[in-house]
Amino acid sequence: MDNSGKEKEAMQLIAEADKKVKSSGSFLGGMFGGNHKVEDACEMYARAANMFKMAKNWSAAGNAFCQAARLHMQMQNKLDSATSFVDAGNAYKKADPHEAINCLNAAIDIYTDMGRFTIAAKHHMTIAEIYESELVDIEKAIAHYEQAADYYKGEESNSAQLEQYPKAVEIFEQVAGSTMDNPLLKYNAKEYFWKAALCHFIVDELNAKLAVEKYEGMFPAFSDSRECKLLKKLLEAHEEQNSEAFTEAVKEFDSISRLDQWQTTMLLRIKKTIQGDSGDLK
Repeated sequence: MDNSGKEKEAMQLIAEADKKVKSSGSFLGGMFGGNHKVEDACEMYARAANMFKMAKNWSAAGNAFCQAARLHMQMQNKLDSATSFVDAGNAYKKADPHEAINCLNAAIDIYTDMGRFTIAAKHHMTIAEIYESELVDIEKAIAHYEQAADYYKGEESNSAQLEQYPKAVEIFEQVAGSTMDNPLLKYNAKEYFWKAALCHFIVDELNAKLAVEKYEGMFPAFSDSRECKLLKKLLEAHEEQNSEAFTEAVKEFDSISRLDQWQTTMLLRIKKTIQGDSGDLK
């Protein structure tokens, strides 16, 4: 079947689905299997969307997936709704980046509401990439990369956290790479290299050492930053298993540039890996 045939069939399915939705809302329709009609309509919208995809009509495909997503939400099928919004976002990506972002944000809202932060992080990455490549809005891209990294870094109670650090490193390095090439934002690059190095340090001291050398090569200004100097002192203290020197270096840095809650937590975790450590930074 040629593309125009696929589109025609898809449009007929949309018309039928619309009819089912309308009749499910009527008094009689509601009494006689209203929910079944809505479920049927969901399936029809999804089938139509896939036909539009085959015909490469990306906007129509995105729109049909959105219709399915809204109906799933109406029936409290949250997971199906989120999946349909993601499908819509992926279709719109090829035709309308702004609409793609709207759909992916709708999916993120559902996933975060359900506590599925790793999946939400993945979609924040996609949004960041759309802002970076399609819309060339680096600041918005960075905001979404940051949000993804926050979700990957996880919360205190997340036992699988260690597995997420490499992902956080990847994101911070990506953001640092984007900012260091931008004259207005390159000052921020050191901040992202610092965060990436801390994530490395949690996992493996040698990795952190190699990462610091790599970042200095990529961005020479990083060498002169207070963050880079602190990292070198911490690596040395850790190698010597000297918790006092570690604490002293952190306190000295913090007296000039306040460490935020996340950085303090990370540094405490690293310090705890020093033998005989009391587990605080005082």
